[in-house]
Amino acid sequence: MSNSNPTTAHEEDHSGPIKTPKQLLMAVLYSFIVPIFVIIGLVYFVTSANKPLAGSADLEQSVTARIQKVGKVEIRDANREMKTGKQVFDVQCTACHTAGVVGAPKFGDAAAWGPRIKTGFESLLNSALKGKNAMGPQGGGDFDNFEIARAVVYMANAGGGKFAEPVKTVAPAK
Repeated sequence: MSNSNPTTAHEEDHSGPIKTPKQLLMAVLYSFIVPIFVIIGLVYFVTSANKPLAGSADLEQSVTARIQKVGKVEIRDANREMKTGKQVFDVQCTACHTAGVVGAPKFGDAAAWGPRIKTGFESLLNSALKGKNAMGPQGGGDFDNFEIARAVVYMANAGGGKFAEPVKTVAPAK
């Protein structure tokens, strides 16, 4: 017969590195403390250096860009003389519509303007005010909606349209 006792054989098969309650307490303690120190070290590493915006060589410029105001108020003379359609075209629209850049219909090209004119003045004005395809709102300009309407009529009429010049309505005095 063998000398093995079933209770001692069972303990030998399932023994691990932790033999005493003190070792168990230390293992649990270190399993919580070590990750906390690792996290603190990572946070310190990430926040320790000045990190400018990607691609920005000038730290002051990148900080200014991050803390700029969200909006701004601009006061204009409400009674200023409105620009004509030609003036707005010459200042803003000519950059793309003279050369036909990025699919913009060329100024005076009836074939390119024909399908657009068929959609109507309101549709053309909406596209000009809100932007369409590569063109941003107002073509990237900063004009009154009435001035943009004049420019739309000027360009569309040069392309074969028969739109009437928009008339600015004046609000009644109260």
